[in-house]
Amino acid sequence: MAKALIEDANMFMPKAHRVAIYEYLFKEGVIVAKKDFHAQKHPELDSIPNLHVIKALQSLHSRGLVKEQFAWRHYYWYLTNEGIEELRSYLHLPPEIVPSTLKRPARSEPLRPRPAAGGPRGPADASKTGEDRSAYRRAPGGSGVDKKGDVGPGAGEVEFRGGFGRGSRN
Repeated sequence: MAKALIEDANMFMPKAHRVAIYEYLFKEGVIVAKKDFHAQKHPELDSIPNLHVIKALQSLHSRGLVKEQFAWRHYYWYLTNEGIEELRSYLHLPPEIVPSTLKRPARSEPLRPRPAAGGPRGPADASKTGEDRSAYRRAPGGSGVDKKGDVGPGAGEVEFRGGFGRGSRN
């Protein structure tokens, strides 16, 4: 199938441009291009016209080697697993080299120990949380009225204060 990558030269594009596009795509794993066929150069790939980038990746998309997404006048292409294998064979890269989208980011700071299950107050106050919750549901003043029990239709007094809007007469 590496031969199929070479045969997509129907559009007159220098092989150096195509190789540079494929190398960038393989290195990053994703490439973005604005839908501007007349742009003189691609923002990330200097000296390569935006049209060459779009057409090379449309060719890869038609063969199922990249996934294409289009939003807000920008094309987004993501390498598929088949695309990684094909570009690796086309660019003659060893299997150890992978796109940056597949690499795990290295942690710069060490992991901090997590607090115990009882929370910052400790396990002795764990039984207190149930009391705090039941006290919250009661009305203030210690009247013992349950806030959740007095909710719903028919629980409160209905008060009509006159109409507002279209039906009111002032």
